Parts: sequence; structure tokens; C-alpha cells
Amino acid sequence: MTDPKTLAETLRSLHSGEMLVLPNVWDAASAEIVAEAGFPAVATASAAVSAMLGYPDGEGAPWQEMFAAAARIARVVSVPVTVDAEAGYGLAPREFVERLLETGAVGCNLEDTDHRSGGLADADEHAERIAEIRSAATGAGVPIVVNARVDTFLGDRGIPEPDRLAEAVRRGRLYRDAGADCVYPIGVRRRDDLAALVTEVACPVNGNVGEELDLTALRELGVARVSYGPRFYRAALEGFRTSIGNLVR
Repeated sequence: MTDPKTLAETLRSLHSGEMLVLPNVWDAASAEIVAEAGFPAVATASAAVSAMLGYPDGEGAPWQEMFAAAARIARVVSVPVTVDAEAGYGLAPREFVERLLETGAVGCNLEDTDHRSGGLADADEHAERIAEIRSAATGAGVPIVVNARVDTFLGDRGIPEPDRLAEAVRRGRLYRDAGADCVYPIGVRRRDDLAALVTEVACPVNGNVGEELDLTALRELGVARVSYGPRFYRAALEGFRTSIGNLVR
């Protein structure tokens, strides 16, 4: 199954019904492991990919290198691939869609952090950008799946803790209405907060496992998708570090 439109439609369909679990990858080898294990889609993690390339997260790596890594991943698997595209690297919407599709990926994460200012992007402007990306994807004939990341729960984004839930709901609705297929409130740790987001945003929601939120809890809450970020990349490196340490003892 290599037709981009079919892959995109398949990825979108995975956001309803059984919760979509995405153990994020960072290179072709890790992608092959995930696909061979039977997962129906592959997702990258920008923190892991950028680290693998020798750059810091937060758009520290050139987009050309990040997309080249995504292309190597998409080339070795037959399932849909979705790319953590950070904030879009400043690419104009049409070019962003063209470059994304050139990799063979059919989905993307888009976060609302402004990496130049260090805070959050204006929500209305970010929603407009999502709408323009959706329009460009429609024009390209491939309904890419947009996972709109909402960063209000990240402590360094300038939103006071009591206001984070309400602001996440507001932004999530804006992004949903602009054409996002899924909303991703990263950094949510409390079950009640995530439950409110699932109910009030009223579209597929991406969650993360945590102290109050194992896979069973996420399913019970109605989360559509769960991802792990760089967790498995870091675990792999830790295993490598331990093995190397054993050689020098």
C-alpha cells in the first residue's frame, strides 16, 4: 500500500475505534521494528530524530535533515508514517505540504510553540496556518492527517497553571475548526484534565502515558491516540551506555 491518498485515509481511520498506539521511532531500523511488531502506523519523535542527527530539539535541526530522516523511515515500511514536524520550520503552508509528501509521510504533528520567541504562538494565527496547510493538502489530493499539538501544559510556555486547561480547550477547538484531525495536549498529567479535554474539544485527542494515565486509563477516557515521544530512543541509548560501561569495568 504505497498510494499516498490511501495511506492518509488509512491513518485517519485509525483515529476512531480502537486506540491508536504509536511507539515513536527515530530512524529506519527502529521504524522497521515497530512495523514488524504489527503496529498499523509509524510516528517519529522530533526530539529523538534531532538528537540522532546531532542537533537540539525545538527546530534546532535543519528541516532538510529532519525530512530526509523521515524519508528514510517511510521508505522501509508499508504502513502510514506521520512526522513530528515541530512548528513547521517556518515553511510556507504549500511548501510544507509538498516537502512532507516528498518524504512519503502522510501525517504530521504541528505544535503551537513559537521557537523564536520561546513562548506560545498566537492561537488565531496558528489556526490560520493549520487551515492553510489543510487547503494545500486538499489541493495536492492527499488528505494528510494533522495532529495539532497544544503546548499550554508545558511549564515554560508562560501559561499559569490554573489557566492551562481552559486555554488548551480554547486552542484545541480553534485548531479542530481550522482542519486539524486530532488535538494533542502534551504534558497533561492529571486524569481529570485529560477527561475534560476529550469531552470539551470533541474531536480525537492524543494522550501520553504517565503516573495517572496508563494505557487502560487512556482507553477508558476515550483517547484516540497515544504517543511516547523520545522515550524509547532514550531507553535504547541507556541500554547501549550500560553495555559499553560493562566493557570498561
